[in-house]
Amino acid sequence: MTRKPILQRTSASAPLTALDVVGPDVYAATGQPLEAWRRLRRESPIHWFDLPGGVGFWAVTRRADIVWLSKQPARFINAPRLAIFEEGAPVEGERTFVRQLLNMDPPHHGEVRKPAAPWFTPRAIRRRRPGIERIAKDLLDEMAGDGEEREADFVADFAAPLTLSVLADMLGVPRADWERMFHWTNQVAGSADPEFSDGQDGISSVENARDELFAYFAELAAERRKDPRDDMVSVLVHAEVGGRPMPPLELLSYYFLLVVAGNETTRNAASGGLLALVENPDQLEKLRENPELIESAVEEIVRWTSPVNQFCRTATEDVELHGEQIRAGDAFCLLYGSANRDEEVFEEPECFRVDRRPNPHVGFGIGEHFCLGANLARLELRIIFRDLALRLEQVELARPVERMRSSFLVGAKRMPIRYRLKPGEGR
Repeated sequence: MTRKPILQRTSASAPLTALDVVGPDVYAATGQPLEAWRRLRRESPIHWFDLPGGVGFWAVTRRADIVWLSKQPARFINAPRLAIFEEGAPVEGERTFVRQLLNMDPPHHGEVRKPAAPWFTPRAIRRRRPGIERIAKDLLDEMAGDGEEREADFVADFAAPLTLSVLADMLGVPRADWERMFHWTNQVAGSADPEFSDGQDGISSVENARDELFAYFAELAAERRKDPRDDMVSVLVHAEVGGRPMPPLELLSYYFLLVVAGNETTRNAASGGLLALVENPDQLEKLRENPELIESAVEEIVRWTSPVNQFCRTATEDVELHGEQIRAGDAFCLLYGSANRDEEVFEEPECFRVDRRPNPHVGFGIGEHFCLGANLARLELRIIFRDLALRLEQVELARPVERMRSSFLVGAKRMPIRYRLKPGEGR
């Protein structure tokens, strides 16, 4: 089988080998490579791309194939590659940044996931509703002023502080350190973005953020080991896996995962969701007139934004799929954003509809790696968009959106908006 190199361009007439589905510049420029996904779903749903350095991947673009692969964890494992990055780091000797849930396989994955799971059940999350509602109200009150027309960056002034506040409170991180958490998440999620990499290459940027975060949480965990509190740092530092304390690398990696995944994904869904409503004002009006649509609206926002764009699976055996011969050791790039636009599953997938039902998106993943924080993300997004629908009197983009340079976690760095919000009580 001939495998040809990937090139940095996408068009309706270009050969399939010229399509780019993992280049960070594509996502920074367009948000999502919709035409490339569309062509691959139609013409080659399992398609091989080479990358510089001699390591390539199979792009998986249809929902049914992603579900099929994800539900066979013994044949298609998470280790050793977390995702497919443009630099094409080789599988053999690939750097291991962390030892956490996202790149674990059964049965160890389930054992490590278990200690945190009770904090993310629907009942546990419901207890957090009043706190999240208060944070959302305070932020919107600040943005609203006296109800006059204003400008703000929705990411910096609302989406980021809300999601960060909720997560930091669950972890037990003091308010004085929240800004440090925000910086670490940007360094990791935007490691390919010069703005967040501090002039370093992407790998060094992630390593520095990891080292700083590990040092911080090692100290905080040591404090909680002596003086436990009602927070997740305390829960995990006292957790056991297989009858033994969680190993230090896995413990610190757990905190790393919660900080990055718990903040970036919901933040990007919130900003991407508002952008969808700005670009589809009829849907914002429909949500205003029909507040009972909030749950379906949130599911549509997750489908539409797909803030976690891709993960990797590695074949453990030879297999044939769509006529392609897959070799043991080959990597698959599961493109959730493409799966969530699959014409075979979704009616008019390129239309944003707050009343879409059914909506079997895979925005939270599928199988045993279904997002641990899905219940929390859904609650945050329901509160965010319920309140926005109630209070937004006018909204439009003040300037173009600046997007993250990443094909892994997809979202906006900045989203300047011009708006009017109903003022808070007492104004």
